[in-house]
Amino acid sequence: MAGAKLDPIDRQILAELQADGRMTNVELAKRVGISAPPCLRRVRTLEEAGFIRGYHAEIDAREMGFEVQVFAMVRLHSQAEGDLSAFEARCQAWSLVRECHMLNGEIDFILKCVAPDLSSFQSFLTGELLKANNVASVKTSLVIRGAKDEPGVPFDVLEERLTRRA
Repeated sequence: MAGAKLDPIDRQILAELQADGRMTNVELAKRVGISAPPCLRRVRTLEEAGFIRGYHAEIDAREMGFEVQVFAMVRLHSQAEGDLSAFEARCQAWSLVRECHMLNGEIDFILKCVAPDLSSFQSFLTGELLKANNVASVKTSLVIRGAKDEPGVPFDVLEERLTRRA
């Protein structure tokens, strides 16, 4: 388990930054109980090791005028690795596609899409997604409302699991 390679202070640093990536290094050091210079070194090491991939502002899509959120379940004609990779690369280029996940089972990919309105999404669906190479079928589900949207990982579960193993 990759998270087990980190010591408790590293995991606490990650948990604190996940909750508030804008805090100063001094505040972070105070929260995790170490001084600022070693805290900064640990953060840099966590960044270099890939545990921290970036820092982002959480933007409210609806406030920005993106009123429509849709999950698109995509089935491909071929699941050969080259065809899967080509579809993933195509998804990278579509700005309305915010997430793309390959699944096992009868659906090959699920895409999370946002659009300003339904007609914009429909134009994307019929003009791009359905016409993409290797796409056999697409089923869509319009999001009515979201009950939970929490990025990151549940550090409490990780700590519980590590405590049980010790």
